[in-house]
Amino acid sequence: MSPEPVGAGTDPLGDPYLRTRFAPPSRPATFLRRPRLVAHLDQASRTPLTLVNGSAGAGKTLLTADWASGLGLPVAWLTVEAGDLRPGVFWAYVFESLRRCGARADGGAGRPADSGGVGRGLLSSLAAELNARERPVVLVLDEYDRMTAPEVAEQVEFVLHHAGQGLRLVLVTRTEPLLPLHRYRTADQLTEIRGAELSFTPQEAEALLRLHGLRLSPPAASALVERTRGWAAGLRLSALAARESSDPEQYLKEFEADHSTVADFLLAEVLRGRPEEEQDLLLRVSVLDRFCPALADALTLRTDAERILAGLYRENAFIERLGHSWYRLHPLFREILRAHLRARMPEAEPELHLRAARWLRRSGLLAETLTHGVAGGDFDLAAGALVDDLAIGQLFTGLRSDALAQLFAGMGPEAASPASDLVRAAGALTRRDLDRGLDRLRRARDQLSDAEESGSPGPAAARLSCALLEALAARLTGCPPKAERAAVAAEELRRDLPDRLLDEHPELTALLLTHVGSARLWEGRFDDARAVLSRVTDARGGSATVLPRAESMGHLALIDYLGGWLGRAERRALASVSEAERAGLPRPPGAGLGRLVLAAVAVDRQELDRARALLDETAGLPAREHDPVPTAGRALALSRLLLDAGEPHAAAEAVEPVLSAAVASPWAESHAAVVRSAACLADGRPDEAVRLLRGVRGDQPVCAVEAAAIQVAAGRPGAAAEVLGAVRAQGRTGPAVSVGAALARARAAQQSGDTVGARGFVARALLDARRERLRRPFLQAGDWIEPLLATASLRDLADGWLLPGRPRGRGEPPPPVSDQAPLVPVELSGRERDVLRRLARMMTTEEIAADLYVSVNTVKTHLKSAYRKLAVNRRGDAVRRARELGQL
Repeated sequence: MSPEPVGAGTDPLGDPYLRTRFAPPSRPATFLRRPRLVAHLDQASRTPLTLVNGSAGAGKTLLTADWASGLGLPVAWLTVEAGDLRPGVFWAYVFESLRRCGARADGGAGRPADSGGVGRGLLSSLAAELNARERPVVLVLDEYDRMTAPEVAEQVEFVLHHAGQGLRLVLVTRTEPLLPLHRYRTADQLTEIRGAELSFTPQEAEALLRLHGLRLSPPAASALVERTRGWAAGLRLSALAARESSDPEQYLKEFEADHSTVADFLLAEVLRGRPEEEQDLLLRVSVLDRFCPALADALTLRTDAERILAGLYRENAFIERLGHSWYRLHPLFREILRAHLRARMPEAEPELHLRAARWLRRSGLLAETLTHGVAGGDFDLAAGALVDDLAIGQLFTGLRSDALAQLFAGMGPEAASPASDLVRAAGALTRRDLDRGLDRLRRARDQLSDAEESGSPGPAAARLSCALLEALAARLTGCPPKAERAAVAAEELRRDLPDRLLDEHPELTALLLTHVGSARLWEGRFDDARAVLSRVTDARGGSATVLPRAESMGHLALIDYLGGWLGRAERRALASVSEAERAGLPRPPGAGLGRLVLAAVAVDRQELDRARALLDETAGLPAREHDPVPTAGRALALSRLLLDAGEPHAAAEAVEPVLSAAVASPWAESHAAVVRSAACLADGRPDEAVRLLRGVRGDQPVCAVEAAAIQVAAGRPGAAAEVLGAVRAQGRTGPAVSVGAALARARAAQQSGDTVGARGFVARALLDARRERLRRPFLQAGDWIEPLLATASLRDLADGWLLPGRPRGRGEPPPPVSDQAPLVPVELSGRERDVLRRLARMMTTEEIAADLYVSVNTVKTHLKSAYRKLAVNRRGDAVRRARELGQL
């Protein structure tokens, strides 16, 4: 090979050098300089090798040109072309680019004359010449992905290695170059900018769009960046098209990628010209959100996906690697490919979805199985996957409930498997459409029974799912025996299922136990209900069991309340409410029970404004619940509130049953009877009030002591004594029972002239009530108790929480109390004190809500209640007054 060219200004082929190949591209007026990337590229002046690797249209060439224009070093620019695969041609252009930037004198080491090869001596001379430079030269090889000749790659590595500090090589490419990059990375001699870094941020996208005359809101800009993945060409082409629209923001939100200049670009740059098998694979995987080689093979019915996908990824062909051999397509590219799939193979898409669903189901990927099964129109397949995976409980947990309901909303009558009917039944029961739900559940149960009778009992998962829905249906219809049968069947079926599957879906067991516990509570079997509900609250399950746990806590709170334990009920109810709020999940039917218990406790403490606010939060529950326990709980709290507000007729109406239940609830009926009786007594009909008390069960202690108080008020102390004797025999009752019983005995003693005995009973009631801040029995007692509370010893017991009090010195007698002294509650609840403490630290309502893991509305409710108790209407006054009273 001659060291001299065959002609001045010509390449080894005798053709003139193409000057455009030596010129960096000019930057358009809409070019956006991105300082973060320029700063990163500045590292190139300190490392021998720099790699700018991104997909077509990623903006890598303009970025490099912009950076190079500001360097204080000589820059040789060369755009590589396909003809450069011949080593002599490639190196001739490299030599010429170095000469044109002044890095080589005309009389330098020569240049290649043979297009087919270049001698080692010439390359050694070039390397030595560069190594001798005082200042390095920057050589930019743009579109280096066109260089696929291994021989040239070895020669580039040779020159780069021996040029030392005299050469800074910058490769702008779509693919990984054939160079030992690992060695440069290990030696910290490589600067890399790749596709993720080249992507525009939302802020950069907004700035770019402004250069195109468009101003987008930050949410709209973020949405466009998400759709384009920050792809430079996509943003520019979208901006150009949007400028022609009368509503650019709406256009960018809704434009169809397959009918845009974006489609023209991607088809020309990425799809066309590829081998047929690559195009076919890309079109077929466009129906998937993500894919791996095995899944792609299932769609193509070939076995070459691993090789093709690896190659496409190396070439930055708008395919992203997710890790563990999984990939996904660029969103816009996927839209365009799907449109072309429908045009080229209009009947293929449903079948591709079904092939994907079958493969995904075998691989245990449930969510994607459901999506593709439904997209392929096979609802039996999708429902079967959901049931076989024991995931039907997810329709009730709030995690994926809405998404799953939407997914199966289009299921038609052609889906006739037991699994499909189970999914239909679950959806109907979730909506509290009992008639439809029970009908679909019966059909599924009959199909499973027929299969069992024929000798093939069907999958245990389907039968266990059926048992779960049977328990829910029993709960909603108020039929505890059916719930118990469902629980027994479920326990037997669990033995036939792998522990792994049960462990993966703790929500199924949690839901089943919650339904059984609710049914037992309705039946009045409090201890049995507490046993199963406690299993739910004590079990671990993470977010999957948040709502069953919250619901079980609410039921346990109601059991405590019905037993007379106000403080315990309040703590459990608060835990129930905060459990769901902390998870940030929507409240499903049933999750309002905790608030109902809090409302009932507030009534007993005579915090009536707070009770009203809590009941307002659950105002819509009875209409949509069709769930006996929460419905009865609301009736209990509301009717007692109305009684205390002086509305006895409204109270009596509030306890009328709005649901029909298969089995009557002893506590619900007993509370209803007490409210009706109290309403009659307030209406001046004592005989009718006593008659209504026949509906009060003796095993309901809270109701029994209230019934005893009505008996005494109606002039029947003997009947009251019999009721109270039975209550004493019950045991394990809370302060609300002991307080009510003591006050009933106190009134009976007062009527018989035993003032000393009455005072003793009232003292005992005050001691028990003070711990729970239980005020209602005293306020409902009537005028007879006022003279007793005016005595010094009882006044001391009532001061500060039942009667208004003031600080007194040691030995100072209590102030005189008039007969009309108001019974004003002034003690703050624990949660109200929590709110005021944070208020004292100048925290906002939103900050207090976040700190206490409650909603802003809940904080406002506590503040209103505290303001009322403290007789203030401003934050600062509330804090100061609470400190004066020793509440903080």
